[in-house]
Amino acid sequence: MKLGVENRKELIALAVLGVIAAITTTSMFWPSAPLPAPVAPQAASPNSKGAAVRRTASGKFVRASEPRLDPTLDLDLLRQSEEIKYAGNARNIFVAGSTPTVVAGHNGTTDKPPAYVPPPVPAPPPINLKFFGFANKPGEPKKIFLSQGDDIFIAAEGDIVNRRYRVLHISPAAVDIEDVLNNNRQSIPLTQG
Repeated sequence: MKLGVENRKELIALAVLGVIAAITTTSMFWPSAPLPAPVAPQAASPNSKGAAVRRTASGKFVRASEPRLDPTLDLDLLRQSEEIKYAGNARNIFVAGSTPTVVAGHNGTTDKPPAYVPPPVPAPPPINLKFFGFANKPGEPKKIFLSQGDDIFIAAEGDIVNRRYRVLHISPAAVDIEDVLNNNRQSIPLTQG
């Protein structure tokens, strides 16, 4: 059995990597310096003059309370939390586009933003079909001829024409049609010619 003497460089590199691995492994499991002893927290007396104060996220200073192991209710902390008032800017976060009201302007007057007026709803486009005749066969429902440009459609009540218009009612002088896409109803009279 050969030990790899012919590949001397590989053998040296393997030995160096093995030593580094051994040193790393022992340093992970064998601490080199003793750990410092844990410091016990010092309890401050509630009557001490230098009461701890902390700053909240809004920038106010409040008295910091130490964690207690006593499960009884602290009425002072409860009263302190009840006295907190929300001082927001009256912006309604549940309405899109609402803006906060300005309390005082640069000249001391109250500036209110203009009331939001929704844009007017555009009128649906007119139905551009022309009604120009009937197709009646005995025993079949009444059918009509409709044209749009060069296209001619034959439809009965309830049929959809041009994948957009539904024929609602056929009368001798007019036809009621609904634009399914825009929910628009229109009566189209019988045209001559």
